[in-house]
Amino acid sequence: MASPSPSAPRTSIPRMRPLLLGLSLLLCVGFFSTTIISYQVSRSSIRQSILTQELPLTSDNIYSEILKDLVRPVFISSMMASDTFLRDWTLRGEREPMDMVRYLKEIMARYGAFTSFFVSESTRAYYHPSGLLKTVRDGDPLDAWYFRVRRLQDPYEINVDQDLANHNLLTIFINYRVLDYEGRFLGVAGVGLAMGSVRGALRAYQERFGRSISFVDRTGRIVLYGNDAGMQAGNIGEVDGLRDQAKKILAEGAGSYQYQSGGKTHLLNVRYIPELKWFLFVEKTEDEALAAVRRTLYVNLAVCAFVTFLVVGITGLALSRYQLRMEELATTDKLTGLLNRQSLDVLIHQAMTRSQRSGAPMSVLLADVDHFKAINDHYGHLTGDEVLQRLAMSLRERLRESDTVCRWGGEEFLMILQDCDASAALLLAEKLRIAIADDQPLATLASGLVTVSIGVAELTPKESVEALVGRADVAMYAAKAAGRNCVRLG
Repeated sequence: MASPSPSAPRTSIPRMRPLLLGLSLLLCVGFFSTTIISYQVSRSSIRQSILTQELPLTSDNIYSEILKDLVRPVFISSMMASDTFLRDWTLRGEREPMDMVRYLKEIMARYGAFTSFFVSESTRAYYHPSGLLKTVRDGDPLDAWYFRVRRLQDPYEINVDQDLANHNLLTIFINYRVLDYEGRFLGVAGVGLAMGSVRGALRAYQERFGRSISFVDRTGRIVLYGNDAGMQAGNIGEVDGLRDQAKKILAEGAGSYQYQSGGKTHLLNVRYIPELKWFLFVEKTEDEALAAVRRTLYVNLAVCAFVTFLVVGITGLALSRYQLRMEELATTDKLTGLLNRQSLDVLIHQAMTRSQRSGAPMSVLLADVDHFKAINDHYGHLTGDEVLQRLAMSLRERLRESDTVCRWGGEEFLMILQDCDASAALLLAEKLRIAIADDQPLATLASGLVTVSIGVAELTPKESVEALVGRADVAMYAAKAAGRNCVRLG
């Protein structure tokens, strides 16, 4: 009996092993490097976005809320200071004190103020909705606020003090100077907000916007903060990491800053609120902002490892098919030498992505040869091919180096115009149309029959390739319907 013949040696696996190992190493290094670089870029981008967009936008939103919730008492106090009843009553000698008490009660009821008051300069009487509260005296520490406001150059001040009429409850007072019709000082009027209600409003802002919010006066004193997570020191000069920038922040009055405190990076936006004469501090920790990015990093690393093993596993089977596919791919149109439609599919996606990220305009032109079937029928297909070749050369010569032109199909040509809006694209399309209509070699080939109809479309945000080219196509057919040899905008 003959022994079975030995099987043929398998040389492909040993030869492919170095390639597969090299590919594995390359993929691992590439994926890991790309992921880490992407993470670093994302981290930097997010930090910059928070400082230049997110926090300033939050400051604007909070400022709008403050105009409704905190600045309103300033306008109420201003109204009281200019109220003819209050001034006339004072000038008449304050003969009916209950009239003032009723007036202050009406202010509280109508505007929902926590408290209201008027202190007369002539009698130094402190009027309150509950009646005549006291007589202010120079030298009394509790009355120092009145004599400070009396000397003010500004029309009012915002002061945090204890409200004697409400069990010494900490209150934000708006103290507004009252002047008579000739500008003489008559006293101080205004309203107060309970500190607890203001802190409640700040907590509501923080919950809504997801940021830490504090108010700082022009000396750096932290007047209000929303919750225990906010800055609680007496002065920003006492906050770890912020003390070195405190003077700069107060001098500049607005801007974006970073500081390290408690092992965390804090991103801070500062805005001055002239109505309150306070600075608004809105901050967010970088760790909080980057939590999602870190999760994405870990997921990406896991996916990269899986993809690496998967790619290496199928590479041996895919190499021959991949090589065949690469050989079959053609990047140019054989007749015209322009890019073919398959190549342009990649380029137009890249161009659109670049335009949408940078915000730079981008437009496309879709040109179609008018009566091309008639040219083929009358002069033959060889002449028709020469017309397409000459037309391709004419288009290529008249476009910028940054622009791209391809043979879209048949007698259609698609052009991608970078950094070009609709108006500029229309001008260029019209120049191309005129140049082709006046092209002497084309006129020689087909006795002046060669013209084009061109559709123009500018890329809109989040628009797909199909939608963009579709609009250019509709515009091109509109040019056909308008009599051909013209340009239309889609």
